[in-house]
Amino acid sequence: MPIHLNRRDCIALAGALFAPLPVLAATAAAAPIALPPLALRERRLPNGLHVVSVPDRSNSTVSVQLWYRVGGKDDPAGRSGFAHLFEHMMFKSTRHMANEMFDRLTEDVGGNNNAFTAEDMTAYQSEVPSNHLERILWAEAERLANLNVDQPNLDSERAVVQEELRQRVLADPYGRLFNALPSEHFTAHPYKRPVVGSMEDLNAATLDDVRRFHKTYYRPDNALLIVVGDFDPPQLDTWIDRYFGPLQKPAEPIPRVAVKEPPRTADRRVVLHGPNVPLPAVALLWQGPPAAHADAAAFDIGSALLSAGDSSRLNEALVYRAQAAQAVGFSAELYADAGMLAAYAIAASREPLPRVEAALLREIHRLASGPIAAAELDKVRTQLLTAALVSRQTPQGKAGAIGKAVLQRGDPRDADRELVRLQAVTAADVQRVLRQMLAGKRVTIHYTQEGKP
Repeated sequence: MPIHLNRRDCIALAGALFAPLPVLAATAAAAPIALPPLALRERRLPNGLHVVSVPDRSNSTVSVQLWYRVGGKDDPAGRSGFAHLFEHMMFKSTRHMANEMFDRLTEDVGGNNNAFTAEDMTAYQSEVPSNHLERILWAEAERLANLNVDQPNLDSERAVVQEELRQRVLADPYGRLFNALPSEHFTAHPYKRPVVGSMEDLNAATLDDVRRFHKTYYRPDNALLIVVGDFDPPQLDTWIDRYFGPLQKPAEPIPRVAVKEPPRTADRRVVLHGPNVPLPAVALLWQGPPAAHADAAAFDIGSALLSAGDSSRLNEALVYRAQAAQAVGFSAELYADAGMLAAYAIAASREPLPRVEAALLREIHRLASGPIAAAELDKVRTQLLTAALVSRQTPQGKAGAIGKAVLQRGDPRDADRELVRLQAVTAADVQRVLRQMLAGKRVTIHYTQEGKP
C-alpha cells in the first residue's frame, strides 16, 4: 500500500512499507461473503469537482474528505517532498480562518481531522457530529479557494516537515535504507523521489514555488469530495452547490505525469551505508503492476503469506527456525502508474549478510513453488478481509476506501469490487504472480554501517 505521510504523525517509512497485520485465528474454507454494495451517489459540478457521497444513518457522525490528484510524483524537479510540505500549509490561515482554526472546527466539537500525502494523492480527512457538516464543507471550500500562502506559514511548516524527516528517516537506524528504496527501484518515473523529500530540496523551496504549486493543483477540477455518514442528500447537494459551486475552474490544463517506467533489463546490486546501523540488512526489489491490475489482490495475499504476523512464512523461517534475521518483511507497493515489490531482512548478530540474502530469496521461492495449505491461505485472506470490513464500519473508513478506489483505480465502485477480488484469489494465483516476479530482474541492496566492509 502507498506510503502515507500523515500531518499529525508521519509514520516511519520502514513501518509504512512492511507493517504486519494482526494475526487472526485460522478458519476453515468458507464460501465467499456476499457484501451489500456501498450506496454511492455521484455527481460532478460544472467547475469539475467530483463528488461522491454515501448516506449512512447508522450513527450520528459524518466524514468529509477532500482528495486532490497530486502526490509525491508531482513534486517539481529539485523540490522533492513538496506535496507533503504543502499538505501542512493547508492547515494554516485563510482569508476568513485563523491559523489552526480547522482544528477548532473539528476537535472542539468532538471530532477529528488528519491528512496524508502519498505517491499519487494528498487527502484531507475530517469526521464530526453530523450537525457540524455544513461548517466543514464551508471550511474545505474556504481553504481551497482562499489559503494564505505567505512566508511565515512556509517557514513554520517547512521546519515541522524537516523535523519529521529527522525523526522518521535520519534518526532511525534503517530509515535511510527504506527511504532509498524508491530511488534505487525506479529509474525513469518520478516515483523514484521519496515522498518525504530531502533536506536540500525542502530548503530550496521558495514562496513563489509554493504559490505556483497551489495554483497548479489545488483547484476544483483536480479534487474529489467524499461525504459519508448521517446527512440528508438534498440538503448536502444544496450546501455543496453553495460553497463549492462558485469556485472557478482555471483555464490552464492540469499537468499530468506521462512517464512510463521501462522494464528492467538486468539485475543490479547496490551497497548503501548509514551512520548508525547496528546490524546489516538486505533488501530485494522487483517490478510490480499498477494498483488497478487484475493481479493486485493476489500480490496482497502473497505479501500477507510472507510477512503478516509472527506466523508468516518469512518470520517463521528466518527469525524463529534459522535465527538468521531479527526482522523480515515483504510488501507489494502498487501505485497508480507502476509498482514496487520489496522484501527485506535485518541480519541477526554475526550472521553473514550473503547467507541472510540467500535464505530470504529461498523462502520466497518456496512459497512460489511449494504447497500452500488451505488453512494458511484462508487465514491470511480472513486477515485482509476483516481489516477492510472493520475499517468500513465507520464513515471515515468507507470514505477512505472510496478515495483510494477513485485515485488509484479510477472508479468509486471499485471499493466494492476490491473485496470480491480478494475473496476470489486462489493458491495458484499467488504462486503464478510470485513466479512471474521471481523471473524478472531485481535490485539487491546491502545496507551496512559506514566505515565497515
